[in-house]
Amino acid sequence: MFQGKVFVITGGANGIGRCLVEEFSKLGGTIAFVDKDAATGQKVHASLSGNHLFFSGDIAKKEDIELFTNQVIQQYGCIDFLINNAGFSNKGILSDCSYEDFNEILQVGITAPYMLTKLFQSHFNKHAAIINMTSTRAFMSQADTESYSAAKGGISALTHALSISLAGKVRVNAISPGWIDTSAYHENGETYKSSAEDHLQHPSKRIGTPTDIARAAIFLCDPNNDFINGETITIDGGMSKLMIYNDDGGWRYKK
Repeated sequence: MFQGKVFVITGGANGIGRCLVEEFSKLGGTIAFVDKDAATGQKVHASLSGNHLFFSGDIAKKEDIELFTNQVIQQYGCIDFLINNAGFSNKGILSDCSYEDFNEILQVGITAPYMLTKLFQSHFNKHAAIINMTSTRAFMSQADTESYSAAKGGISALTHALSISLAGKVRVNAISPGWIDTSAYHENGETYKSSAEDHLQHPSKRIGTPTDIARAAIFLCDPNNDFINGETITIDGGMSKLMIYNDDGGWRYKK
């Protein structure tokens, strides 16, 4: 389906990013991915068959972004898809999240996607597309999540802004995952612990998996779906549509 197409994926060594790397490579894509986790990134790269590229670097740093994009352009010339997946969770105002920690989250979650788009702008092939990974936390929150929520809110806004600026050249959409069990795509060997209630509280009656997100990314990259632009697709098992009141549907407020 994507034979010969070049995919640039950030945060591709673990979790959803790793799933994206593996699924697009299965469909014939050529993958260039970046991650801070050098050992796991090299292992994932070695498992792929084809002319793929792994770059060990930190996209919170301007110099690493430039080195990565230069290496991709040097090796492939042009790209077809940019998937801005990298991001990580940090604390918020209740746990005294520092100035430096807060800004690092924003650099990875907002500044890097903008800079990568800017640096690749003249190197996108026809029918190119960008997918930004946001989160349901861009629209709803738990306490003490300000840094992550701000980053995800920013990438959601950046998505529709770029879709207008790049109109007619590159489509730009976002995916907003909810609760996703990524344990199968991590190297630490830990099994994710979830209760029956964790699954049943979702209208879809289960927690999501990285392949749920990969299928949506495949859909958005398909040029036959080029009328979808500037959009955010929420994939959360319906949780963000569930209205909760005390004593409703088994929910009980506790002070």
